[in-house]
Amino acid sequence: MKRHFAFAPDEYYHVYNRGIERRVIFENEHDYKRFIVLLYLSNGTSAIDLNEYFSQEGRSFLELFMAHRGTQIVEIGAYCLMPNHFHLLLREKEDGGISTFMKKLGTAYSTYFNKKNTRVGSLFQGRFKAQHVDTDNYLKYLFSYIHLNPVKLIEPKWKESGIFDLEKTKKYLNEYPYSSCADFFGKKRIEKVILNKKRFPEYFETKHDFEEFLNDWLTFDSEFDIRKPSGRRKKL
Repeated sequence: MKRHFAFAPDEYYHVYNRGIERRVIFENEHDYKRFIVLLYLSNGTSAIDLNEYFSQEGRSFLELFMAHRGTQIVEIGAYCLMPNHFHLLLREKEDGGISTFMKKLGTAYSTYFNKKNTRVGSLFQGRFKAQHVDTDNYLKYLFSYIHLNPVKLIEPKWKESGIFDLEKTKKYLNEYPYSSCADFFGKKRIEKVILNKKRFPEYFETKHDFEEFLNDWLTFDSEFDIRKPSGRRKKL
């Protein structure tokens, strides 16, 4: 499907894709971690032989985030991986940055996944999808939309019926290891190097600000619509 916009430097984009035929693309913890490392390694101008790099025995998760990758080609503000899809909030740093990054990321992960599962063919549902983030309200909204995706794993009907156990849900989000939510909650972990928060508006000066922001969305009786970030209903 043809996009109705062109990526432009200094602009923000919500980028996402899912498995072909909605298939699961992250089957276990190792798959999730592989993709998360690739978010870091693919974001650079240096060519990295990923097969050689990952094949070195004894290389720790920490060491993978210390590889020299050259100059960043995009800036990442948030991310979330779900069993059959992923969401990224990106800022175009230079012409062609997002397209190059997504090609490197998609090719590297598809090659790994297909080899692991002895399969051939496309893993993702066509080329990646993207929405231009053209207002400040929309940009701020995406920090909730992206980070609240995992709620559906424990409360599938929460958008329609509300949250059954708010504290349990907030704890689950804080501990969910496959998104950048923990980094906004202030958890100390190596994955924080994936983000470049300085290139995004400082909406949350403290982790308490971020927690309150998510809490507001969790307690609104409103179904999320990515194209209508200001369309909220009255609070419960």
